[in-house]
Amino acid sequence: MLVPSRRRLRLEVWIVLGLSLGQSAVYSVVQLLDKMTRAPLAEGTSTLNRSQSSREYFDLTYQLLDIIFALVPVLLVIYFLTEHRQSTPGAPQGGSAFRKLGFDFARPGRDLLQGLGLAALIGIPSLGLYAAGRALGITTAIIPSALDSYWWTVPVLILSAVRHAVVEEVIVVGYLLDRFGKFGWSMPLAIFASSLLRGSYHLYQGFGPFIGNAVMGVVFAWLYTKTRRVMPLVVAHALLDIVAFVGFSLFGKAVGLG
Repeated sequence: MLVPSRRRLRLEVWIVLGLSLGQSAVYSVVQLLDKMTRAPLAEGTSTLNRSQSSREYFDLTYQLLDIIFALVPVLLVIYFLTEHRQSTPGAPQGGSAFRKLGFDFARPGRDLLQGLGLAALIGIPSLGLYAAGRALGITTAIIPSALDSYWWTVPVLILSAVRHAVVEEVIVVGYLLDRFGKFGWSMPLAIFASSLLRGSYHLYQGFGPFIGNAVMGVVFAWLYTKTRRVMPLVVAHALLDIVAFVGFSLFGKAVGLG
């Protein structure tokens, strides 16, 4: 099998983004414009985890279906990376895309410690940025969870946090940096594009989260270029969202993180 051309890889990237976070970025821009033309952003609200039915077990079903289907583009990315690895002349046949991305459990202790450190590094400034954005009127009020209180609410919020972490870090960092490199882009340009995309699909929350998530994207992408492991990023992102989602659900405090 021949190595895919740059043109084919570009088409592949557009397909992946059109099915996942590129689509989210487009909707996010439209939602931002909608909110800005209705009222000042400071008066707007962004809800991250919504109830989808007033009937408990239908709501649970919808929540789980959303999580499952959101992960399909990740499987597509793993498939594309595996196919490309197998078709590269001189590359080991049957190479694992999970290993290539560092999305595995080869070093769980170190990944966990790095993830905890990253979560602290990003999480504390994010709270300050959210408060500043609210004060400046450039950030909506963020409600991390509007789910009703059922026995399954906290487990579903944890699964939702893990879903967001896996989708964003595998696609926006691991996959895109790989493809941007094959386009011949410089590393700074690749990191900039990846970070800009990350900020863009948070624009529906306002300009503060756009800036905060873009900066987070620079840090995460830079670290990935040094370690070639996406797992610490997944751990950090999941921890940030679990604290925000579950903390709000249990204590009702509006904290908005990535």
